[in-house]
Amino acid sequence: MRSAIPVVAPEQKPSLSTLQRFLQYFRPYRKELPLAFTLVMLGAATQSIGPLLIGWSIDNLIVPGNLRGLLLMLAVLAAIYFLGVWAIRGQILRFGSIMQRLLARLRQDIFDKIQNLPISFFDRSEAGDLMSRLLNDVNTVNQAFGLTIPQMLGQTFSLVGIIIAMLSINLQLGLLSNLVVPLMIFTTSLFSRWARNRFRVTRQTIGDLSAKLEEDISSVREAQAFNRVDLNIEEFDSLNAANRKANIQAVAVTAAFLPSIDFLNTLATAAVMAYGGYLAVTGAATVGVVTAFLLYVQQFFRPIQILSQFYTQAQSALAGLDRIFVLLDEPLQLQDAPDATRMPPIQGEVTFEQVTFGYTANQQVLNQVNLQAKPGQMIALVGPTGAGKSTIINLILRFYDVTGGAVKIDGIDVRSVTQASLRRQIGIVLQDNILFSGTVAENIAFGSPQATQAEIEAAAQAANVHEFITSLSQGYSTRLGERGAPLSQGQRQLVSIARAVLINPRILILDEATSSIDTRTEALVQDAIARLLKNRTSFVIAHRLSTVTQADQVLVIQQGQIAERGTHQELIDRAGIYANLYALQLGAAEAERVADPLSA
Repeated sequence: MRSAIPVVAPEQKPSLSTLQRFLQYFRPYRKELPLAFTLVMLGAATQSIGPLLIGWSIDNLIVPGNLRGLLLMLAVLAAIYFLGVWAIRGQILRFGSIMQRLLARLRQDIFDKIQNLPISFFDRSEAGDLMSRLLNDVNTVNQAFGLTIPQMLGQTFSLVGIIIAMLSINLQLGLLSNLVVPLMIFTTSLFSRWARNRFRVTRQTIGDLSAKLEEDISSVREAQAFNRVDLNIEEFDSLNAANRKANIQAVAVTAAFLPSIDFLNTLATAAVMAYGGYLAVTGAATVGVVTAFLLYVQQFFRPIQILSQFYTQAQSALAGLDRIFVLLDEPLQLQDAPDATRMPPIQGEVTFEQVTFGYTANQQVLNQVNLQAKPGQMIALVGPTGAGKSTIINLILRFYDVTGGAVKIDGIDVRSVTQASLRRQIGIVLQDNILFSGTVAENIAFGSPQATQAEIEAAAQAANVHEFITSLSQGYSTRLGERGAPLSQGQRQLVSIARAVLINPRILILDEATSSIDTRTEALVQDAIARLLKNRTSFVIAHRLSTVTQADQVLVIQQGQIAERGTHQELIDRAGIYANLYALQLGAAEAERVADPLSA
């Protein structure tokens, strides 16, 4: 499977614009950058002046036999190189600190974006790929820029200083040494285009691999139960092979690039030795000048090699940045209106007025739905899977916006208020109840982190889960594992109900809250629900119709419309769709009771 977020083609996101956008992240640190740049230039100056002093010393100290002057020069060179080491250490520390803070902000921006994206985005995206952007892609940027930016800047300044020194010492040798620079620029440009495309593929394949890994790890129990282990291994092997192939192709570009630069380095060194030797023999240049040039040539190509290597690494980082910025540019399709107000305290009246909705233009789920729930009423939603029950709930919470009509609470269109103020007054217990790593108390207080211990325990008592929690080894401080392990499905559901109770909502939503609960636990849930629903407007998506016999309204949803509505008894008397469903479930329940008398 592939992520719904596309890979960015080179023409869509050129390297320059991606890099320019990344550089914007340095703005908060602009007051710290001058000192860092000063240290960079100081380190570069100490490196570029050394060969000049060595060449001068050969001609003016060693050849004349000035031992005292030579010792003094050695002391000067030692001081210069010590200063260079101090400057390089300082620049690495400065830039390293800036980069880590910058990358932390980048991760935070990605996480904030993910948290604020509409639910529709996650319907078409894979969690593993999003994790890859947050972790792998940012880590690639860190590897490319984290410690190499000060080195790259230092080498750039060193290169400028070396060129100036070479041209000032001997113009002819300086021009000869620089003849290979155009070849290097051409070689670097050629290889960088190849590398950018290769590394873009590697970033996408690692995203696909992460998505597959996350999916298969979270569903390993189902894979074993349905004997799908071998097939999952084959699928992972295929994605792993694609990632391996992409990385080998990227490495192949790098492997061809570095020897090319080394060849040009050797070519320039040979040219300087040949022509410099000729000048020294003919007396047109001193031995010290030729020696200085040979040292400069070695230093001259070292920065170019480092810059070239950095440029290659940067292609992987830019490919990762492309993917990050595509995510950050994902539109927030469900935004608060510019004039949105805070939702006032909800009384509990919910109205659907000619509501039409489709997840896509070609997938209409609800068609001209009208309903009204008065404050304090319990509304049961029943019907086959895919009929539109959960969609009605999602529209009340404004996880999606209607495509036609309006959803109103207390006469207020939910699109005219802020999403946060709306959802703060609605409690929900989902079919797939999610608990998190942390204590039982922290899970109950998930929607109300400031709740006191007494409030948490009161919510647990209302959900009929207090006695179970106190029986745990550490009570409310017992730590749960991923997704609430080791609690049973029914116990996790009761904790989720307590979580909803704690926020004291005016509207309560139970989405298949008893679908995964055994008969004994269902009795506890029904008792808890009876107390939870008191004086609250509630919408209950019911799998077991026995849980909604006391509902004020039962809405039978079929093919995106309300096929039947009324109380339980009214619909039984009507002998329609609901009556048939109830009779089928009643018969199944009776058969189960006969087969297992202890379950009654």
